[in-house]
Amino acid sequence: MSTFNTILALKEGDTSVFRELFDEYHRKVYLYVLSKTNSQYIAEETTQITFIKLWNYRQQLHESEQVGKLIFHIARATCIDLFRKDAVRERMLKLEKPVENDTWHISDEVEIKELQQRIKDVVGNMPPVRRRVFELSRYEFKSYKEIAALLSLSVKTVENHMTLAIKHLRKSLLLLILLFLR
Repeated sequence: MSTFNTILALKEGDTSVFRELFDEYHRKVYLYVLSKTNSQYIAEETTQITFIKLWNYRQQLHESEQVGKLIFHIARATCIDLFRKDAVRERMLKLEKPVENDTWHISDEVEIKELQQRIKDVVGNMPPVRRRVFELSRYEFKSYKEIAALLSLSVKTVENHMTLAIKHLRKSLLLLILLFLR
């Protein structure tokens, strides 16, 4: 079947064509990601998500695209998203559970909890859509594209909301930090 016909069949929801693509590319995608990451977990997750995205976003596919190239493009972007989300999670965990050492005191923990509460208050006072965009990005680790789809917004609008939210947080946190330094 030609690339054009394959994409058309996918767009029409032909599960047999999807199954053929899955059978042909599943192992190739898995091995590709495994060779890049040396992680079976990341390779498995990326491969699963790649085919889920291929099916979920089949209506946006262009008939002129090569199916194999498209699948590997989705896999690469998915893998990058997974690494980005893991990095954000790690940073959040480090903030939530500080390393215990001799210089760590209960008062430090109280100050961190107070700072976290103030951050939640600042986020809570944002306009509703901006707050939701920020929460989806920073607390639920969604990509801008995923947020745009969830909230029926353009990716550019999501980017603008995040830019404004981060500027607002920086401004508010700068004031908080100055208060803590006194």
